[in-house]
Amino acid sequence: NSPLMTLDHDGKLSLDEFRAYFSDGVLTAEELRVLFHTIDTHNTDNVDTDELCEYFSQHLGEYENVLGALEDLNMSILKAMDKTKKEYQNSTHLEQFVTRFLLKETANQLHSLQSSLECAMETTAEQTRQEKQGPVKPEQLSIQWSGRRSYRRLQRNSSLSPNNPLLSLEDSQWLTQVNRLQKLIDRLEKKEIRLEPMEEEVLESTNKSHILMVQRQLSVLEEEQEEFRLALRQYMESACSQTGCLHIAVQRLANESRFILYEFWEHNNVWKNHLQTNYSKSFQRGNVDFLETPEMMTTMLVPASWWVINNN
Repeated sequence: NSPLMTLDHDGKLSLDEFRAYFSDGVLTAEELRVLFHTIDTHNTDNVDTDELCEYFSQHLGEYENVLGALEDLNMSILKAMDKTKKEYQNSTHLEQFVTRFLLKETANQLHSLQSSLECAMETTAEQTRQEKQGPVKPEQLSIQWSGRRSYRRLQRNSSLSPNNPLLSLEDSQWLTQVNRLQKLIDRLEKKEIRLEPMEEEVLESTNKSHILMVQRQLSVLEEEQEEFRLALRQYMESACSQTGCLHIAVQRLANESRFILYEFWEHNNVWKNHLQTNYSKSFQRGNVDFLETPEMMTTMLVPASWWVINNN
């Protein structure tokens, strides 16, 4: 909240209201009183919007650029959200995937920035408290950035590279990964991503040349989740024991009652036989009562060599 939002209905802050908002556990009541009267240039024993703006505008320094950038960022995000709302539903699956990825990355960047700012606020407050208690060595007061996430933002600075001697080995390796991710984001923004293979791969036309990947999306009724989980567990245990089943995994989307089931089978015929088993038919019949909407199923053949490489 901004202090400007806490002003009385008459557009002014009394001394008590000023103390209530600006008290940070560091400034004493007397120091807050002196600050209040410093801002109260009209000598009315109240501070108004103009006086607050006048005082803080004289002390912005580098934060003038920061606040300006945040205002531009806010406008850019609102514009992007408005465009997403209008175009997402009619986009292709690939375009929707890219949009979701960029939304998630934007949220991560903002969260990282917020974490670092909160860490800086805590550190500067602690520094002031320690200074009031006695002199402290300057090196003990340096701001410690909040772990790895802060480098998402810092990696754009050319002075921070994986070879920077100020970074630990772990941070250096992590920064290298972030740089790779940033290049990917830049390519996506410029629509330069290409999906053609690096090399042509010749495959024999046999059942063993491909494996079948099945994705099943199941939106479960809230009141049926417990029964569905039990049925799903039994289904997965039975399927995993079948010859030809390579792997089965399940994910549940946060804050949703939607489950995504991933099944990997040696080939298409094995999967078709699996669908005719009693446990598979029983699971499908149960879903009639468990699901809020009909199940969505997608199948895809992928080179078997990919599975072998991944599991090596």
